[in-house]
Amino acid sequence: MIEILQLPIGPLQTNCYLAACAKTKETAVIDPAWDGRQIAAIASERGYIITHILLTHTHFDHIGGLAELALETNAPIFAHPEAIPMLQRGPESAARFNLTMPPPPEPQMMLSEGEIIEVGQIQFEVLFTPGHAPGHVSFYVR
Repeated sequence: MIEILQLPIGPLQTNCYLAACAKTKETAVIDPAWDGRQIAAIASERGYIITHILLTHTHFDHIGGLAELALETNAPIFAHPEAIPMLQRGPESAARFNLTMPPPPEPQMMLSEGEIIEVGQIQFEVLFTPGHAPGHVSFYVR
């Protein structure tokens, strides 16, 4: 069974999600929008163990907490290859809104259509859904 916690976070109140396996407490953070330390603290308070960081896309408001979260958890970062150029321009994009963010780390894992990512007993199927942003993906749990 999956437990989902929605966190509207950061200056634009972008939705970040904690998707946890109820049995193992292994957890994926989806789109660490801002304040990675706060995301990690909320997960810890619930007994969740962050094992994956999944990016649906890399607009700056979806990755503002990525650098902090990666440092806090050492969890691997997953993104679609076409999302990487936008990821690298995150701080520049944030500056257009008079916001600052640390340079985001590079993903360790590249996502592809149909791939299955296992988080505890949860299986996330990767769906390539371009349109909103280059390399946009959705995560489907049956």
